Amino acid sequence: MHTPTVEAAAALEPLLPQRYRVTRRCQELADTFSLELAPVDSPLACCGPGQFNMLYVYGVGEVPISLSGHSQDGVGLIHTVRVVGPVTQAMSGLEAGDMVGVRGPFGAPWPLAEAEGRDLVFAAGGLGLAPLRLAIEHVLDNRGRFGSVCVAFGARSPELILFRNILERWRARFDVSVDVTVDCAGADWAGKVGVVTRLLERDDYEPVETCALICGPEVMMRYSAKTLLDRGVPAAQIFLSMERSMKCAVGYCGHCQFGPGFVCKDGPVYSHADIGRLLELSEF
Repeated sequence: MHTPTVEAAAALEPLLPQRYRVTRRCQELADTFSLELAPVDSPLACCGPGQFNMLYVYGVGEVPISLSGHSQDGVGLIHTVRVVGPVTQAMSGLEAGDMVGVRGPFGAPWPLAEAEGRDLVFAAGGLGLAPLRLAIEHVLDNRGRFGSVCVAFGARSPELILFRNILERWRARFDVSVDVTVDCAGADWAGKVGVVTRLLERDDYEPVETCALICGPEVMMRYSAKTLLDRGVPAAQIFLSMERSMKCAVGYCGHCQFGPGFVCKDGPVYSHADIGRLLELSEF
């Protein structure tokens, strides 16, 4: 009898994790770190900007984590993780050489092909910058295909600014606008103070021709979308990444039901035209 390889089985069974080895660990913030992972067997299918993988810590459990980057060889995966529970706590103790299981990719990516030719606004709050990072870098690597590009990022305080070096590198370019604000800061902070929605009131993008990509806490996304809608950006051109409680990633368990669908299958990236009504429902 023919026995399928691990790689073939994984291609047929989305619940079977593939083995990946930690090649590098980077502490981003006090409670946030990035893991670079290299495949031990055959690599999984390419994970697009906005999609997510399920990362499994053997003997502990698994969690959904959006892709935040690729290794230099283009094969390895980079995931940025905040410690919020037992699985991510165990994951924070992993070092180079340790093994994890990876399933994926899952979910809908950011609509970058559809956004070509338009002005682009990226709005990120806190860890929401991680799922947007690959999309921003794709746009900057293909700069001639897009109109003006604005990146608006908000953090609770200066010490919680994620990817500070990357933001500075983007800001150093002459073909993209990068604005950062914090909710509160001490006297030694010379930057902007206020909510990220204030950064979206700028007038250097053409609303009707703009595509907006938003990721962050739901309240931040709701008010960011409202600001853009008030500016005249069409609801069908505003996209949000919903990070609700995903467990199985294939629509079996029902943990991430959102209206008539499931975030893991129908999202995590949605058009505001499709979910705007749900976002306005209290305690939904």
